[in-house]
Amino acid sequence: MANKYFIDLENRPRAELAPGINTIVLTGDDNESVMMVLTEVSPGVTVPLHSHIHEQMGMVYSGKAMMTIAGEEREISKGDFCNIPANIEHEASCLGDEPFVMLDIFYPVREDFLEKI
Repeated sequence: MANKYFIDLENRPRAELAPGINTIVLTGDDNESVMMVLTEVSPGVTVPLHSHIHEQMGMVYSGKAMMTIAGEEREISKGDFCNIPANIEHEASCLGDEPFVMLDIFYPVREDFLEKI
């Protein structure tokens, strides 16, 4: 049985959300109230403009991207944080030759992500 308290990336479920956008579900697949995911966006790929009912908080794990939240655009890179309230439009485009990796926390759990794993 997997350890419930310490997360082993190698043993977590993965999903391709769209071409060039892959995620690892770290929490939220075992009746938790909060979902934590690690999402990688390939160079040259954009997470298209979208919104959802979930609150989202994120930290850039590696790489850099041009992020737009509610029409405000900013280049973000490793160590930067963002807060995206529910129903606010946002998008991110990977910049450079390295993947853009974001650690995101969602409330409530993204059922659409669970369906993909």
